[in-house]
Amino acid sequence: MSANSATPAEKAGQTEKPDSGSRIPNFLKIPFWAQILIGLVLGVVLGWIARSYDVSWLVTTLDKVGGTFVGLLKLAVAPLVFFAILVSITNLRKVNNAARLATRTLLWFMITSLIAVGIGLTIGLLTNPGSGTGLTPKDGKVPEDAGSWLDFLTGIIPTDVITPFTDLNVLQIVFMAAVAGVAVLKIGDKAQPILELSESVLALLQKALWWVIKLSPIGTVGLIGFAIADYGWNLISKYATFTADIYIGCALVLFGVYPLLLALVAKVNPVQFFKGAWPAIQLAFVSRSSVGTMPVTQKVTERLGVPKEYASFAVPFGATTKMDGCAAIYPAIAAIFVAQIFDVQLGVKEYLLIAFVSVVGSAATAGLTGATVMLTLTLSTLGLPMEGVGLLMAIDPVVDMMRTATNVAGQALVPVIVAAREKILDREAYESASASPLDDIDAVEDAVPTRSSVPAAA
Repeated sequence: MSANSATPAEKAGQTEKPDSGSRIPNFLKIPFWAQILIGLVLGVVLGWIARSYDVSWLVTTLDKVGGTFVGLLKLAVAPLVFFAILVSITNLRKVNNAARLATRTLLWFMITSLIAVGIGLTIGLLTNPGSGTGLTPKDGKVPEDAGSWLDFLTGIIPTDVITPFTDLNVLQIVFMAAVAGVAVLKIGDKAQPILELSESVLALLQKALWWVIKLSPIGTVGLIGFAIADYGWNLISKYATFTADIYIGCALVLFGVYPLLLALVAKVNPVQFFKGAWPAIQLAFVSRSSVGTMPVTQKVTERLGVPKEYASFAVPFGATTKMDGCAAIYPAIAAIFVAQIFDVQLGVKEYLLIAFVSVVGSAATAGLTGATVMLTLTLSTLGLPMEGVGLLMAIDPVVDMMRTATNVAGQALVPVIVAAREKILDREAYESASASPLDDIDAVEDAVPTRSSVPAAA
């Protein structure tokens, strides 16, 4: 049949786009932030119902839903950290003044941590979070795993290459990845197949993790719902001052210190930073995992104008070492809380030790859900009873959400500051950054390494 004899419908079919009837109309698409908000509200309601009416099956369901979501995030943590760190180190060879950028990044990590721990200590001293709680030393118990400086230092080097992955020892994984990355750089062209394989595996992991991230609203229902059902408002009320201190401290850092640094040091609009970084901050609040949020953190950091070559180093590095919430504000307030419960007097020396531990030992948290290792490291350094950890475990999931959100905001902040000061920040991109990568399922493709672009880790 000739083209001229085609029917009108066939002619139309030659020019019309494929049928989009199966697509979801725009007015029915719910933005990701709204999905998270709905999940939070639904989780609170279901948790309240489960606890108020003793609905055991609902408690179990919420626990399984939340636990499965966190489990999926943790499943990707070990290989993601390894390949992200390895690739990020090799990417530094493509950046001018790489050593200078790495040094400045570490320096600003330490500066912001020191400011955060100062705020935590100030709030703790002003509010006395351990007073009037009704808690006693008998309410605490010694944790199974306690951190010490000896354990921290000796624990960096693994005894084999398998155990760090099976036991999810992120600090040891970071060490092996750093060694592998430096080795790849030293070997040069002969190691190119290893680098290409690493980039491909990283892209695969990021794609799979992206699918998990899209499940965050469902995970939110389970995590928040089980927290309410299991702990209840009565328990939370015992820790009201402590919980408020953590949230206030994190809020001061997040919405006070960070905007000041952006305005005065980076000389950029702080509001624009939160526009661009909000998807990562929001996901961190829900997932309680800096490493799980890492692909989104890097994506928003790049959209804020930080060069991909530098961001692919700074963000993975920060996701495992930059913890203003978990490693600065939290241990400072927690140490004061435990000291007051156990009637131990802290002096200037102890406060200086807290600051030292927070600035130097933050890598011990390693981006995982929770900050127990950092807390035990702080308490052991101060000589405080380890039973204090048991006192705080009950409230940990509630405060961990805000801690992790602060962590991730700092992990995006420092690359912006360093890039701005080194005059490599794309200010036009920064000023236009606003789209959420979570509302665009194809946006992740821009962050996957390709042969035609500089390899990146997000």
